[in-house]
Amino acid sequence: MSYSAAVRTIARRELSAYFESPVAYVFLVIFLLLAGFFTFTFGGFFERGEASLAALFNWMPWLFLFLVPAAGMRLWSEERRLGTIELLLTMPVAPWQAILGKFLASWAFLVIALALTFPILITVNWLGDPDNGVIASGYIGAALLAGAYLAISCMTSALTRNQVIAFILAVMLCLLLILAGFSPLTDLFARWASPALVEFVGKFSVLTHYDGFQKGVLDSRDLLYFLSVMAFALFATGVIIRAHRAG
Repeated sequence: MSYSAAVRTIARRELSAYFESPVAYVFLVIFLLLAGFFTFTFGGFFERGEASLAALFNWMPWLFLFLVPAAGMRLWSEERRLGTIELLLTMPVAPWQAILGKFLASWAFLVIALALTFPILITVNWLGDPDNGVIASGYIGAALLAGAYLAISCMTSALTRNQVIAFILAVMLCLLLILAGFSPLTDLFARWASPALVEFVGKFSVLTHYDGFQKGVLDSRDLLYFLSVMAFALFATGVIIRAHRAG
């Protein structure tokens, strides 16, 4: 079996496993309800008098902060808890193939969840004349944001067999990536630190690089940032799993 075929096989198996569980459908319902709430109610859509999904995308880093680790916490923790990780690692697939296959399946599930918000998009277009190019850019940014959070969740899931601990660790790490560029915190930080230091720390924040997508700007530097976070977290996952295999 070729490398790509092995990854596809694992990804298909994992994605199918999501939809065999009622938890996936509960997740989708909760996500869609919260997406609608943050767009039309909490986001003040009608008060804004503007046909856009800015409210939804503004809240996406915080919405994903809990939902993505909840979707990713079982990736490796469940394998370790059930003892099936040893079986998986003795199969004729490389650890990186298993990691990538599991990650892509979970990422596809999150992208499907994003795609299911299409009624909100239809509603916005029915009520007004939005810039769908900016909205498309926002969706791309949201998908990359979900991928970055998911890769971190994958890493924390490999650290422990306890899903709750994996969830808490992932939330904490993702929160740090938010707070590094969170305006109220950076403004407070700027009172005693140099602007250069504040700017340097802000470059590690998901908010800094997600902001451009919300404005309809597809910058290669922002794309590289999210891909780098994913690559680093998945590499760390591989190191953790190899250490577990060696132990």
